[in-house]
Amino acid sequence: MLVDGNKSGLAARKSVLQEAGYAVKTSDSAETALELLARFQFQVVITDYQLPAMSGVDFIRELRARYTTLPVVLISGFADALGLHEANTGADIVIQKSANEITHLVRAVKRLLNRKPARKPIAAAAAAGASAGATRARR
Repeated sequence: MLVDGNKSGLAARKSVLQEAGYAVKTSDSAETALELLARFQFQVVITDYQLPAMSGVDFIRELRARYTTLPVVLISGFADALGLHEANTGADIVIQKSANEITHLVRAVKRLLNRKPARKPIAAAAAAGASAGATRARR
């Protein structure tokens, strides 16, 4: 999903991502994006920092409250000036708008879609597995 209040930016990024082989749904506001997220399953969300009614960071905060593991890319022309980065925005990747933005965006989407989710065993299952292993070892 691609979220951007600027219709030209939305159309341009959608076109580039589709040319790279991705299916893309778009939204021109965070509110509409949240409605779409409730109805459809997305593999990654790309949002601009400047959105109508709420900032991209506020949108990401709302996303994280509802969809904790959904990968998010934040794009901003102000990333450097405002000191926006992964730790203070909640995004998995922050991209500064520049001449290289498209290259960085396609690479970021590819990396996030190919990323394997972290596998942490549930404490009870890990303990049970350790007990079963200890039992087998005694036999």
